[in-house]
Amino acid sequence: MEIQIAKPKLWSLSYLNVCLANFLMACSFNLLMPSIPLYITEQMGVAQSKTGIVLASYAIALMFVRPFSGYIVDLYSRKKVLLVAFSCYVLIFFGYFWATTVMLCILVRFLHGITWGLSTVSSSTLAIDVVPTERRAEGIGYYGTFMNVAMAIGPFVAIHIYNNWGFQILLWCAIAMGTLGIVATAMIKAPERPKVEQSQKLSMDRFFLLKGWPIFLNQLLPCFAWGTIGPFVAQYGKQIGIFNAGIFFLFWAGGIITSRVFAGKLVDRGKIHEVNVSAMAIVAIAFFAFATIHNIYAFCISGLFIGIGFGMMFPALQTLYINLAENSQRGTANSTYLIGFDLGLAIGMLLGGYITGFFSFETLYLVASGLCLFSVLIYWTCSRVVFERNRLR
Repeated sequence: MEIQIAKPKLWSLSYLNVCLANFLMACSFNLLMPSIPLYITEQMGVAQSKTGIVLASYAIALMFVRPFSGYIVDLYSRKKVLLVAFSCYVLIFFGYFWATTVMLCILVRFLHGITWGLSTVSSSTLAIDVVPTERRAEGIGYYGTFMNVAMAIGPFVAIHIYNNWGFQILLWCAIAMGTLGIVATAMIKAPERPKVEQSQKLSMDRFFLLKGWPIFLNQLLPCFAWGTIGPFVAQYGKQIGIFNAGIFFLFWAGGIITSRVFAGKLVDRGKIHEVNVSAMAIVAIAFFAFATIHNIYAFCISGLFIGIGFGMMFPALQTLYINLAENSQRGTANSTYLIGFDLGLAIGMLLGGYITGFFSFETLYLVASGLCLFSVLIYWTCSRVVFERNRLR
């Protein structure tokens, strides 16, 4: 008779608080994602082709801070780093009240990017610390669900608040959410970690996981596509006659939640490559339908499958980095994954502004589809091979 070994508990109080803090932080941030392009084009009179510069400024800041974030959270108390960074992040929301020009908007977004970068690296690494090793991919998946659902719910709520009460009320809502997130962070009981000697030699591998280069480059392609969603879907919906484009984000969130029911478990069972390849293909097909079929049904169903694909893909990609790194480099592994995410996001936003300004939204989403399809080929022929050659677990 086969003996069933009980799995260690995943949903501890600390893990719940990490996930809640992560959700509130991400939701507050993503209230601004669809509303800023609407605000600067409709209220400030900025040309569509220039919106990408404002949107991408925070992602550019992230790329500067991510490598150092990984080093900092590997060296110091992750909870303390998160509390300080999260508090500064909330305070910077007040800067938007005085950001009345494009340059001031860029500056505030840049500062927000720095604190967001440090907060997300310390939060995601803290989440890994409080998750049992045997359920790591599942834990990363559920943790990521909170952030990704926030990236869906935040824009949906933002469009409603912006249309009915304006941009300033939206800012106060973001500040309130962030404050609640700080309270949740303070309630986390972080595990004791072995002390890391500060005198250790610094090397490039403390800031960037060098073994992950091929995966990093591969990751940029679908992350470009991700970067076109939050900033431009609301504008695209208006253009093709979708009355409340925010409904896309609800289906997107539904897709993300659906994928997390099975994707993390499949990765834990060794199906990581099948999950990544399937996810990239699903996203490519969904973006193609999103760009070419203009009705409410295609708009919503595409959103659902884009959510399913990305919900499968991102935890699996993050697990690749974690399984390439030593335990003492978890922060570095996370920051490398997040740098790839941010760089792809920044390119998607920056080029997205130019493509939609000079061509069309349809062109942008066809480009996104093509890049996701190309990423399947790159993953199977290169990233998969490099991972299997260098994996530690």
